[in-house]
Amino acid sequence: MSRSARPLTSARVLHKIKELTKPASDVSTAINRNPRNLERLRIAYKPSGYHLEKPGRSYWHTLEINTSGRYVSADVKHFENGTILSASTSEWAIKQQLYKTNDTSAFVNLGHVLAQRCLRAGITEMTCNVEAVAGSKLEKLLLAVQANGVSFTEPSRLPNTQPWDAYRHEKPWEVSEESATLPTQNKQN
Repeated sequence: MSRSARPLTSARVLHKIKELTKPASDVSTAINRNPRNLERLRIAYKPSGYHLEKPGRSYWHTLEINTSGRYVSADVKHFENGTILSASTSEWAIKQQLYKTNDTSAFVNLGHVLAQRCLRAGITEMTCNVEAVAGSKLEKLLLAVQANGVSFTEPSRLPNTQPWDAYRHEKPWEVSEESATLPTQNKQN
């Protein structure tokens, strides 16, 4: 059997992947191919919308919740690309675990599933224009999303600083020496 005709084993595949992804020794920079990278750095374009729009459009990601007679669905939408991820009680995997697809436990479990999918996709902040009545099912869904690590406030966009500005905001990708000191060093001083 020739060397090229050997069957692929997991060890050979992993070795080949490591070989292909190993950075060259002369390369000193890395290219970030994450399409949401500029949003995480707070320098991406954020639409402001029109001043007369009621919910406004000043967001990168927003949460939309749709309820029908039988099902509940929640979508996370990007201002430019539309729906990024969604969760619904009409999905087979979620529906099989629920007694009813539109009761309070369905709302809470949908909040857990949506938050887990958001965190896996790297979305930790989004806006939410949904107004929930205190004690309602919708409020419990929103609380379940927040309890699982997703915040409903997006950071503001960094303003474009000009060379003549007296005050310049600290860039999130630069760490100054003062902020990098350890808490134990501060106690000794």
